[in-house]
This record gives sequence, structure tokens and C-alpha cells, in this order.
Amino acid sequence: MIMQSVNPATEDVIATYAALSPAEVDARLDVARAALRVWRATSFAERGALLRRAAAYLRAHQARLAAIITAEMGKPIGEAEAEIEKCAWNCDYYAEHGARFLADEPVATNAHESYVAFAPLGTVLAIMPWNFPFWQVFRCAAPALLAGNTVVLKHASNVSGCALALEAVFREAGGPEGVFQSLLLPASAVGAVIADPRIAAVTLTGSDTVGSQVAQAAGAALKKTVLELGGSDAFIVLADADLDGAVQYAVRSRFQNAGQSCIAAKRFIVEDAVAAEFTARFTEAVAALRVGEPQDRATQVGPLARGDLRDALHRQVQASVAQGARCLAGGEPVVGRGWYFLPTVLADVTPTMPVFREETFGPVAAIATARDADHAVALANASSFGLGGNLWTRDTARAKQLARRIESGGVFINGMTASDPRLPFGGVKRSGYGRELSSFGIREFVNIQTVWVGPAR
Repeated sequence: MIMQSVNPATEDVIATYAALSPAEVDARLDVARAALRVWRATSFAERGALLRRAAAYLRAHQARLAAIITAEMGKPIGEAEAEIEKCAWNCDYYAEHGARFLADEPVATNAHESYVAFAPLGTVLAIMPWNFPFWQVFRCAAPALLAGNTVVLKHASNVSGCALALEAVFREAGGPEGVFQSLLLPASAVGAVIADPRIAAVTLTGSDTVGSQVAQAAGAALKKTVLELGGSDAFIVLADADLDGAVQYAVRSRFQNAGQSCIAAKRFIVEDAVAAEFTARFTEAVAALRVGEPQDRATQVGPLARGDLRDALHRQVQASVAQGARCLAGGEPVVGRGWYFLPTVLADVTPTMPVFREETFGPVAAIATARDADHAVALANASSFGLGGNLWTRDTARAKQLARRIESGGVFINGMTASDPRLPFGGVKRSGYGRELSSFGIREFVNIQTVWVGPAR
């Protein structure tokens, strides 16, 4: 099977790649298994040194690697460069803190000695998406490798160039052969890899539909999974909010990466007293966003990654307008080459509309009005997703109480949702389960082992 990388700004084919044959996959899994025997026996210092070298390589080659991201999935070049730096930061973070996170933990019992140890599980299969083609991979790979696992990556087919570049990072950083490998495969071939006994665990970032399929396949094989799935994050603006800050961060949260982010704010729930002012100021700011070539540093919104994604987004917008939403800006694809969609604001949105019920993966903001704070929380929770959320109010004590009522993996008060190596990342409901990043993330793919040393006291 042949896979293509297509430039979403021009619709030109960048490169074609031949999918691995079953025999080639088998050989690579054998290499991963051999690497595991060596890698799990190394010290935390040695593993951390590899991550530090990987970070140095990322920074030294930032411009070239960012250009691959921009070419393959259309991310504006400045955002792509920031993505590479964030990957390097993540490597440095786990190199510094990972050994402490996985240190033996003594537990007082009736034994002469007892403690909890953390041992690597084995080879982790990472099934990753195209929207943050480097960051999503490093988010799982850095802690998994520091814990002593090996990693095989099944990347999205439209970013195969990124997949090969990621493999090169660890090779050029001096990693043992097979410690990190990319498998260029179509989606139809993933089930066999999940079932393979050489795979110990699976981590997926993707849609909730794909997450259900992967969970079923992994469950049948009794493999541990972490699923980071879709999101329809609420951005709540209460009557006492700092509207200057709220509008600024609302625009940034919704429209960075052309809105193609699971943790982007998607549903803007505004208390009635400030709804008109927020909507007017937000719409004005959105209409001023510059749409253009992602290589141009003045561009703020680039193309969507694929034509079918743009078509699906347009259908969601049209269906919501047909149900009564008011289109205040955008609402249409950009005419011409490239998969661009105008930055869009829809007002008078209700929970029955597609832009509220479904995940909108593109530059479309849906504004709904709440009677009061309690109603705002109820609207935020009226979603099958629960990944992140934002809450804007000057009363932070009240905000912290409201945050406990919001059904999501994270709540960011007077800011925007962002992943950070220091904080756990993940969701609830159809946004998945398990956590990445921080001390919680590194413990997802280890054997939490009880060690009891007798005789008993």
C-alpha cells in the first residue's frame, strides 16, 4: 500500500511512502524486543542522558523539523517551531525528574522490609495523530523511554515524513537500535500489531471512535491502554470576568493550529450580563485574524490538514445555522487551492446543535448564553466529552469551588488549557482515560510491583 503526504496549503503531493509488509513489521518488533532487554537494564542516568541528547538535537534542528510539520499538516511556522521546543522541554523535564518519580517507595508493614517498585512493562505501541505530530509523540515517548520501555510508533499516514524524522531524532541522539521505531502502516494493519505478544501496552491520541476500536482490540489481548481522545472544551465567562483577558485568550485558545486541537476551547459559555459585549469584542478579534500561507510568519490561521476534515467542519456549521445559530463571522471554506476555512463565530448556539454536541476540529467558535454560574456549569457538563475547560471570573475562591463541579480532566482558571510536563494530562467520559505527563503519566506504563521481605515481625 502507498501512503501520501500532501501539502494542505497547496494540495500538492510532497512524498509517497510504501507501507511496511507484515514481514518487515515482524522484523521491527523483533528488534524492539531485543532492544528492550538491553534498555530496561540501563540506569536512569543513562536513559536521562539519551533524552537530554534528544532535546539538544531537537533544538539544533528546530528550523528543519518545524518545516516538515508545516509542510505536512499546515501548522503556521512559528507554532511549529514552538512545538519542537516544547518537545525538547519535555525531554529535559523527564531526564531531570523521572528517576525520582520511579524511585522505590518504602511502606511500613509487618515485614522486615516492604516497598513498591516500578519496572518497565515492555514495548509500548503509540498510535498518534497528525495535529501535533511531534509533541503528541514526545508526550508519551519521553516518559515511556525514561521508565525503561521501548516504543514503536504508528503515526497518522499524512505525516509519514514526521514519523521518519522522529525515528531519526533518537537514532542521531545515540539511542540503542530499536529503542524507538516508526511503523509506516495503514490503519487497517494496526489491529495485528496490538495483538502481537511483543507489544505490552498501547497509547492512543485520537478520536473517541478510534479510541473505542483500539480499546476493544487491546482489551481482547489484555493490554494496558491510555486513551487521550476528543474534546469539546467549555470556555466559561462569568459576569465579573476580566473581558480584556477573556477575549484575548478565547481567540488564542480556539484558533491556534487552525482550531485543530483536542484541548482548544470550542464552546464559549457566557453569562447573560456580559454576553453581548463579549460576543461583539470576540467577533471583532476573530474577523481580524490573518489567514494565509503557513510559511508566512504573519499568518495566524493556516489550512486544515485534509480536505475531508474541512468538508466535515462545513457540514457541522451549516447544520447548526439551519437549526438557528447566527453566523457572525466566516462560516465558509476559502475559495481556491488549499484546505482553508474562514475563522468562524456562531452565536445563539444551543446544546442540540452539532457545534455544541460534537467536537469541531477547526476554526469554528460556538457561543452559548448562560443565565448564571450554575447554568454555565450545567451547560459545560452537557457534553459527552470531558478533557479540559476554562473558567473566567475575578472571584478565584468561587472559581475553585465551581471547578470541582466541572466534569473534565483539567480546569484552567483565568487562562487557557495547555499541556505542561509538570501537570497530568487526560480526560473523562468520551475524552478517554489514563494520564500523560507529570509523575502520573510516567507511571502508566510500568509494573507497580510490591516487594515484601521477610521474616515478618
